[in-house]
Amino acid sequence: MGGELVTTIRTAVPADLPAIREVYRSASLSNAGEREVLLAHPEVLVFDGAAVDEGRVRVAVAGDGAVVGFASALVTGDVVELEDLFVDPGWMRQGIATRLVEDAVARVPGAGPVEVTANEHAMAFYTSVGFVQVGVAQTRFGPARRLRRG
Repeated sequence: MGGELVTTIRTAVPADLPAIREVYRSASLSNAGEREVLLAHPEVLVFDGAAVDEGRVRVAVAGDGAVVGFASALVTGDVVELEDLFVDPGWMRQGIATRLVEDAVARVPGAGPVEVTANEHAMAFYTSVGFVQVGVAQTRFGPARRLRRG
């Protein structure tokens, strides 16, 4: 896995969906603290793909053409909601998620703050790229932190 330079961030196309789904599943299961509950609810481990069809998913692509991460964002009013941010576990800690966040922000010029609902495992990353906690959101599996940047 990791090692080859990520050379491109581009808009996902329908042909990317199998790779996006694999990244989504493997990244979701990479957090040991959440694995058991996710495996008990396998339906949440399937990325539905609607955002791909809507052109809202950006993929990070390795030099060999493999999709190694993705992000999706939705503009609601004056806020950019970072809906998804996932990186293949073999490619984590190589700056891919940071590049995807920066790409999501840059693609909506003039938009207001970027917000995300984050689990505990992602907090260090999000604070490292400028997000601060602004509240708590209730999710299917309990409370999660609500973060904002900008």
